[in-house]
Amino acid sequence: MIKLQNLTKYYPSELGNQYIFKNIDFTIPSGHNIALLGSNGAGKSTLFRILAGSEYPNSGKVITNQKLSWPVALATGIHKEMTGRENTRFIGRVNGVGDLSDYEEKVKQFAALGVKYDLPVKNYSSGMRSRLAFGCCIAIDFDIYLIDEATSVGDQKFRKKAKSALLKRSKTANVIMVSHDIKEISEFCDSAIILHDGKLTFYDDLQKALQIYEEL
Repeated sequence: MIKLQNLTKYYPSELGNQYIFKNIDFTIPSGHNIALLGSNGAGKSTLFRILAGSEYPNSGKVITNQKLSWPVALATGIHKEMTGRENTRFIGRVNGVGDLSDYEEKVKQFAALGVKYDLPVKNYSSGMRSRLAFGCCIAIDFDIYLIDEATSVGDQKFRKKAKSALLKRSKTANVIMVSHDIKEISEFCDSAIILHDGKLTFYDDLQKALQIYEEL
């Protein structure tokens, strides 16, 4: 269960505060793989960052008893002066990973960084940083994985591997996904939340939600 309690988010502008959502009370149900849908500018990415804890609401709060990932493949928390291995170990400690050596090797193999795993991240390409972040995330047992266009990371071979790993995780954990790829949404998700005009609506029927979304 994820509960949004009196959640308000706005950005100041010359025309006054521009509200993304205001005083939202909403419960994201457990036991579903959910697509987060909405038109461009509706606030999907903002809500996603708030769920991940990388951005804060102006008021209200998120209450949950679930362990949420950071957005998969987003290189948040990757320190460029540290090596890939050092970043992995740091992330593992922060997330309570028991066997750090095993975790390091899983990430190394998945990210396919080879000897560069022991070089500073500042020497990595953006694709390599994303692969490292993806590997660090997917190797941790979260209750809910936040997926934001994650299967667009890296080359075709890595995208295929990433998609396979996420689909496997979605069978034993839950996902909340933001994607513009309807085929991908249909593969991962069984339900949807539509964000429109600052309001959230949950649809147990994914196809019905997609139909409404296409008509927005």
